[in-house]
Amino acid sequence: MTAQMSPIEPSAQGTTATASLTGAIPVVETTTGQIRILIVDDHTTFAELLTGSLNREADLCSVGSANSVASGIAACLELVPDVVVMDYHLPDGSGLVAAAAILARAPHTRIVILTGDPALEALEQAAAIGVCAFLPKDGSLATVLDTLRHARNGGFIVHPSLVGLLSARHRKRSEEIPFPELTKRELAVLRLMGEGSDVRANAKVLGISENTCRGYVKAILGKLGAHSQLEAVVIATRLGLVPAQHV
Repeated sequence: MTAQMSPIEPSAQGTTATASLTGAIPVVETTTGQIRILIVDDHTTFAELLTGSLNREADLCSVGSANSVASGIAACLELVPDVVVMDYHLPDGSGLVAAAAILARAPHTRIVILTGDPALEALEQAAAIGVCAFLPKDGSLATVLDTLRHARNGGFIVHPSLVGLLSARHRKRSEEIPFPELTKRELAVLRLMGEGSDVRANAKVLGISENTCRGYVKAILGKLGAHSQLEAVVIATRLGLVPAQHV
């Protein structure tokens, strides 16, 4: 990640320290409505720098850090963060294994995967699992912070590299299968999904109930052959139904 980050100076305002997890950065609990973030990365320096950066943001804070798949899952279930920033490569396995386990037990958790070497297979799996973002680890700090804010709101970031890799998977498919027939309302919902809006916000914009909006989302996933909203947006971007999200 390319960013200028100074030594950690966590803000004490609105926070209280608690006992830290084994091998983890001390945990901080917030009382100010900030977005609570768990960092899972075995690179100590990176985790500490990101922690310091988060704690200098008025609306973000780090609640702790773990350095493996096992400790990451345990920390998430104990601390119940809003968002988890997860390294793809961990000492005891893939961050996607941890993401799948976390989402199976705490489906409302938003997970952002960072990797230094994005691969097509990993991106496909991330989209299928329900990860809300997959970002290159050498990207900007601003991109990560913006992604975390979108994630809490139910949105997601489709990084340009993610669109490029995943679209290759669907290129042949889109040429062989008839163009999906989406209704005008489904297209409207899909385009709002592409802007990173959540179901509640989309329902309000369209003047429909949240349950009705969820029904449209389900129909969209089925027609596009997608496993998640993220994958649906990637496919729709490839087909020209929605513009790519750039951060």
